[in-house]
Amino acid sequence: MSNGNSPEDERPFEDVSEEARPSIGRALQQARIAAGLTVDDISTATRVRIAIVHAIEADDFSPCGGDVYARGHLRTLARAVGLDPAELLAQYDAEHGGRPAPTPAAPLFEAERIRPERRGPNWTAAMVAAIVAVIGFVGFTFFKGDDGGSEAQVAEGSQPTAGTSASPSPTAKKPADPKPEPTDSAIAAVPADKVTVQVSATDGRSWISAKDHNGRLLFDGLLKQGESKTFQDNEKVNLVLGDAGAIQLYVNGKKIDDDFQPGAVERLTYTKGDPQAG
Repeated sequence: MSNGNSPEDERPFEDVSEEARPSIGRALQQARIAAGLTVDDISTATRVRIAIVHAIEADDFSPCGGDVYARGHLRTLARAVGLDPAELLAQYDAEHGGRPAPTPAAPLFEAERIRPERRGPNWTAAMVAAIVAVIGFVGFTFFKGDDGGSEAQVAEGSQPTAGTSASPSPTAKKPADPKPEPTDSAIAAVPADKVTVQVSATDGRSWISAKDHNGRLLFDGLLKQGESKTFQDNEKVNLVLGDAGAIQLYVNGKKIDDDFQPGAVERLTYTKGDPQAG
């Protein structure tokens, strides 16, 4: 006599319900194949490395480097193959313990401002500080000399040399005007014998790839809104911008005003001298 369904009778019903919803990696793979795209095509379009695309399609998210980056990869790949990113992200959050807590903005900002300093020449900051100190000292000296000369003219009425020596004080203060530039850009006083490129995600986030003139990879990853990277080479810097509309560029200390469109992929090359897009 049998009372209800046995475990053997219930097992096929459970298997069917699980198969009705494919895994995240399987869903991405099926959509890619249905769109007639290869893994190389997806990697080129999204700037997500081939090894990471293969791993995600196999439901292995460990190469992503954490939940935040995994969710970013999923959103990018889903859009590339025509899937709804929200559904895949909801499935990922359900399977991996929910959406990660947002990282505080201040630590990210501070960390990002430190990184470009390490990539640039160490003597740049020291040179700027030394120039400011010398200008401040010279200006203070001239200012004191100007006061003494004025008193001498009032008392004696014939001290033209003192008045002449004090006259350069207004011009001595003018070089102090460039001081705000290092706060606006991490590449102030860039070396003339190098090419220096600063990439800032001002209007969103974008995948960035940068290489030197030898083809060596300088950076390949996600640049979040408010973050920036600085790259430098003796000859040229090659860039690929995954979402060029979100990016602001400074090349050799000059702002690039190209009208990049949101979502557009741009491949750029910059060299020494006046900025020229390759």
